[in-house]
Amino acid sequence: MYDYIIVGAGSAGCVLAARLSADPSVSVLLLEAGPVDDAAEIHAPAAMSRLFQSAYDWNYRTVPQHRAAGRSIYWPRGKVLGGSSSINAMIYIRGSRHDFDTWREEYGCSGWGYQDLMPYFRRSEDNSRRASAYHGIGGPLAVTDPRYKSAACAAFIAAAQEQGAVANDDFNGPRQDGVGWYQLTQRNGRRYSAATAYLHPAMSRPNLTVLTDALVTRVIIEGGQATGVSYLHRGAAETAQANAEVILSGGAINSPQLLMLSGVGPADHLIEMGIDVLADSAGVGANLSDHPVLPVIWSTPRVRGLWEKSGNASMLRWQLSHRGPLTSNVAESGGFAHSAPGLLAPDLQLLVLPAPYRDQGLADPAQRAMSVLVGLVDVASRGRIRLRSGDPRHRPAIDPGYLSDPRDARALTAGLKLVREFVTARPMAEICKSELAPGAHVRSDEELLQYVRTNVATLYHPVGTCAMGGESRWSSVVDPELRVRGVTGLRVVDASVMPSVPRGNTNAPTIAIAERAADLIAGRAPLAAVDPADPVDAMVIAGNATGPAPSAPAA
Repeated sequence: MYDYIIVGAGSAGCVLAARLSADPSVSVLLLEAGPVDDAAEIHAPAAMSRLFQSAYDWNYRTVPQHRAAGRSIYWPRGKVLGGSSSINAMIYIRGSRHDFDTWREEYGCSGWGYQDLMPYFRRSEDNSRRASAYHGIGGPLAVTDPRYKSAACAAFIAAAQEQGAVANDDFNGPRQDGVGWYQLTQRNGRRYSAATAYLHPAMSRPNLTVLTDALVTRVIIEGGQATGVSYLHRGAAETAQANAEVILSGGAINSPQLLMLSGVGPADHLIEMGIDVLADSAGVGANLSDHPVLPVIWSTPRVRGLWEKSGNASMLRWQLSHRGPLTSNVAESGGFAHSAPGLLAPDLQLLVLPAPYRDQGLADPAQRAMSVLVGLVDVASRGRIRLRSGDPRHRPAIDPGYLSDPRDARALTAGLKLVREFVTARPMAEICKSELAPGAHVRSDEELLQYVRTNVATLYHPVGTCAMGGESRWSSVVDPELRVRGVTGLRVVDASVMPSVPRGNTNAPTIAIAERAADLIAGRAPLAAVDPADPVDAMVIAGNATGPAPSAPAA
């Protein structure tokens, strides 16, 4: 018997386990379907592609995408302590102020605006620069500037500025537009996942139990109350009971899947799957949103590739000093831009790789080339998650609905044109020779649109399938305190509760959501809202920064 059962040890689950178990009077069980995070490839940043389609990856694929040339698209998701924060590119981006204010104002998510989340972004953070109105120090999550900077990624920044882009050394600061180097969730040249930041320091606590290789198959719901879970632990059927709450933190795929397996979801779909309907919730699995991405690739024959610098000598250097090419997060530089004038916030994210990006990142990068990934971060298309059967071991049907709204294809096409202009500037023109993709022959809007359809892939940021909303949002799955509508004692805390996808990588906002959720679950008053752009709030933040720093979860 436990007070809290947390399903999923990803970014949100690690935060919750650490914050809730900090109270020695409560007991916490954390269940993770994958293994422990002890592989060397997890901790050496540049080795992350070796984790794709491994034991640490759920290795999902979408259903064929009708508007994307009928292709089934690979979706890596972390199946390991730390979840996707153990296999991602470590980019620390929060999103635009506009994103979170939209959650509050348009979706009725009171308490989840930009000013509401800012203190949680700061509380979670230990930024290597210093404390400021926008950044915190002393929190669990290490955020640093890159130790290694590839020549190709530097050339992009210089070329984009020659073409009129503004320099931006902090995409999480006053403005998001511009180009620069990404800050990373690393420390001393090693990945700093949510497991490293939050979970491992807390695992010695006697009131926290962590089980790996534990696949949760059902939430036990009795009389409208979640009372526990059933799970397979190394193949053996087990149950655990919760005195207080069951919290789902499986992410945008696994959390809606588990709700539906447990009888919470669209009634007609559950009946079709032979599952008893315990709560008819039409929004479960709906509203799936993801950032689509496209590569523009040039050959760079005179620039040594990152793969050429990652041999035995570099591995030895990384093992001894945690420096050198293996500290690269691969997507080292980039920025944010507008596909059209008059937009309220950037809708394009650019990521620069000193390597060719082919076959959704699965192809051998052993070619001297650089890629600029054009990602759409204001997405109009929506998809859904549905069960394939009532067997929890079967993978769900993932349909992101890529390009189902024609606005998305138009914005991506504009992004391709924008990026192609950068190569005409001297810093990139000096190192880039032939265009490998789309290819110099692809020029017309119709040809570019065909390239979009045949090459669009995921930027690894699915959200929205257990969306939160106010009382007026009939389709919302959880309320603004992340409680599942129709079932007591059950919450969802992960990226699936985001009503729309933020403009940027989703790891940082997922951690902030879990930080705030931990206060809500524990019955603590949420941190006071602050606006770093407000001079009065900025002065208060500066005053607090001179006092004791917020501590990481104690061991």
